[in-house]
Amino acid sequence: MGDLRGRPGGQRTRLAAAVAVVLTLAAGLGVRAAASGEAAKYAGDALYTVLLCALLVLAAPRLRPAAAAGLALAASWAVEFSQLSGIPADLSRHSTAARLVLGSTFNPPDLFWYATGAGAAYLVHAAAVRHLRPRCRGLRPERGPGA
Repeated sequence: MGDLRGRPGGQRTRLAAAVAVVLTLAAGLGVRAAASGEAAKYAGDALYTVLLCALLVLAAPRLRPAAAAGLALAASWAVEFSQLSGIPADLSRHSTAARLVLGSTFNPPDLFWYATGAGAAYLVHAAAVRHLRPRCRGLRPERGPGA
């Protein structure tokens, strides 16, 4: 596969985001297969926001960790609050994809789990940025006598 550090920044970030998307989907499917009830539901909520964050970074690789996590959280909350209108419930009755993406009923604890997922995504993204950032040793500009 080659050395990731040799690739331009955007490609490295996109590759890492694509891997995060796949791993997040696998984690979601694994949770559904291994757990049930509230544990699976709330893990799914957190992973929903992690997935949104990874997709945002895949689309916009220069997005900073706080911005990506914040946007993913805002989108998750917007979807949750839209469930108060009844429109997602109606769409969910007719489409499995709509049910997976939009849900159907508002549940206040979901808001906390979306925030938990955003926090986790932020931490992983920030660590990845530090790890993948190109290191330019020996290329620092010289400082003058007063610096």
